[in-house]
Amino acid sequence: MLTWTDLQNSLREVGYIASDDLSVALQLSLVLGRPLLLEGVAGVGKTEVARALANAQDTRLIRLQCYEGLDAAQAIYEWNYQRQLLTIRAAAEHGETGATVETRIFSNEFLLERPLLAAITQEKSPVLLIDEIDRADEEFEAYLLEILSDYQVTVPELGTISATSQPIVILTSNATRDLSDALRRRCLYSYVDFPDHDVECEILDTHHPGLDARLTRQIIGFVRKLREEELEKVPGIAETLDFAAALAGLGVSDLTENPAALQASLTTLLKTQSDRAHITTEVSQRIAGRAA
Repeated sequence: MLTWTDLQNSLREVGYIASDDLSVALQLSLVLGRPLLLEGVAGVGKTEVARALANAQDTRLIRLQCYEGLDAAQAIYEWNYQRQLLTIRAAAEHGETGATVETRIFSNEFLLERPLLAAITQEKSPVLLIDEIDRADEEFEAYLLEILSDYQVTVPELGTISATSQPIVILTSNATRDLSDALRRRCLYSYVDFPDHDVECEILDTHHPGLDARLTRQIIGFVRKLREEELEKVPGIAETLDFAAALAGLGVSDLTENPAALQASLTTLLKTQSDRAHITTEVSQRIAGRAA
């Protein structure tokens, strides 16, 4: 049986450094066949967990990006109406009408699989990422609960489509709204936070192995201090990796030696005008001095 340390090592091999708590939660999700809800602020790597897990399991990743107004037709299935219409017209030209044509146009040939239906029709269990579930409304949660309970979808014209294989389900939430108790009961849960200094250094070293060790520590120290500033958009892990790549591209070997280059590289970390205005050259140099 796959242990949580085995899983943690597999994730590390594909470039994701998972904490012990997260690794245990993922392993339990696999063993129990339960969806895993990952909650945490934006930028901590929740979405990347699903990508890494799919790579580690050597399986397909199917992603459903949630948003306000998402409905069943966009998430589960819909009919290819244009193709159906063309088929009806062609059949009429050949004198075909009635039940024969109806049976033909309401077949799998005309069914468009959206992420939730696609996830239960794979031969090998995929990783189904339901990203930012807190952006969807409660009505969609009801659709989702029905599917996650039995892993089957009812298409009125075709009947019930049961799962070929049960997907590995990862849900993420930035906690912008409260999720229903019913959804939380259905899932295992793990809170994903920013990693500590040493782990974040390990993440950076994994993605940029050629980076000088001292510069790696400076970068992580700088970003962690930057997160303490009053920012609209706190830089996440992906922004840190972009920051490191920018510094390498600019030939920066010490954050305190080239203020202009450091300030230019902040375009990778600061994503709003107010944040750019707040972190002046003077502020960035102060933070760099503390990071060193």
